[in-house]
Amino acid sequence: MRAVGFEEFGGPEVLRVLDLPEPEAGPGQVRIRVRAAAVNPTDTLRRSGTSAARYKDVPPPYVPGMDAAGVLDQIGEGVSTDLRIGEHVMAVVVPDAAHGAYAERIVVPAASVARVPAGATDAEAASLPMNGLTARLALDVLGLAPGRTVAVTGAAGATGGYAIQLAKAEGLHVIADAAPRDEQLVKELGADVVLERGDDFPWRVRAAVPEGVDGLVDGALFDRRALPAVRDGGRIATLRNFSEPGERGITFHPVMVTDYAREQAKLDRLRQQAEDGHLTLRVARILPAEQASEAHRLLEAGGVRGRLILRF
Repeated sequence: MRAVGFEEFGGPEVLRVLDLPEPEAGPGQVRIRVRAAAVNPTDTLRRSGTSAARYKDVPPPYVPGMDAAGVLDQIGEGVSTDLRIGEHVMAVVVPDAAHGAYAERIVVPAASVARVPAGATDAEAASLPMNGLTARLALDVLGLAPGRTVAVTGAAGATGGYAIQLAKAEGLHVIADAAPRDEQLVKELGADVVLERGDDFPWRVRAAVPEGVDGLVDGALFDRRALPAVRDGGRIATLRNFSEPGERGITFHPVMVTDYAREQAKLDRLRQQAEDGHLTLRVARILPAEQASEAHRLLEAGGVRGRLILRF
């Protein structure tokens, strides 16, 4: 079976095509013939060795990838599902050594899978599971009622864009950041107020909302620097496991998509919202799987809007 991975940590050049054993679906699992896998920042961090300590006792090769879409081709014992062999599905994947989305076939828990949104290609669907569930979890930990105000940093990115659209679908007032070239995009995603991105964005938010916003989804990794934007007693949803004591009663809430990796109902809800036009599936570019190194280079260079997709 063809996969893309690496045997040593390093730059994009360490990625190569691998020949791995074809997996079989076990109890509670399904197998997918992957047609498309999204390239995410978590993939580049894993490849670079940022999280190498997690794999010190695990032999290579390592296969990245947390999003896949393709054709369901095997259902394991004990799986209760209305999905059928041959249907196009999408999945959130939790990589474990050689188990990642950059492969021709993957095995995942049945609870990590939902149908591809009607009318969407596999490439478009592959952009949704990990980033959509991350945005969903971020808003859930904020727990804001309709009419409240949320700020979103990194708004032009995949997670930020989904956070804007999910927040608007729930009746929230959204303030988002954008570079000048992304301002129109972020407005089209639904942000009510768009402020220039940059280190002083939290203070711009405070100028626009003198009392501070009720919550903030921190896709740009401001971490503690986001505090000025938030009202006393507000909440900040952070990425990459950032957490520390806040101030003025503000609390930080790390968002780990693995917490929602088996929340099939939530993934299927994202599917429905995409079908209903509440979520925009954005693909920046589709590359053959053999060009995974180039995809990683492009992502690390910055400025990619939408997801880079590997085609298998």
